[in-house]
Amino acid sequence: MVQDSNILGLLEAGIRAEGLRQQAIANNIANMHTQGYRRSDVNFEEALNKAMGGQATLEPESLEFELHQTLNTPVNENGSDVNLDNEVGEMVKNSIRHRAYILLMKKRYQQMHEAMRTG
Repeated sequence: MVQDSNILGLLEAGIRAEGLRQQAIANNIANMHTQGYRRSDVNFEEALNKAMGGQATLEPESLEFELHQTLNTPVNENGSDVNLDNEVGEMVKNSIRHRAYILLMKKRYQQMHEAMRTG
């Protein structure tokens, strides 16, 4: 269960994960013509689901997400498994998620500010 005090920590973890994912996407695009290159991604959603399913309370600091390579995707004529259209789509989705996390964090801080002001 997500405690109210953990919301900001979870949003922060999401922002860090999306930053790491943006780096992975940029690296994938940069290496799309590299023979034998396999695309990378971040396992944030998997780590979050695992953490939420296994604990009574979720501690954002316990989330461990990392880069991983998908080894079961088909290789293209360049010898890599990177598809530019897919990477651009992932970049757009990543940017939208990142913006959503930022807006949610902003809203949470506004609520805290308002609560302190009206006290």
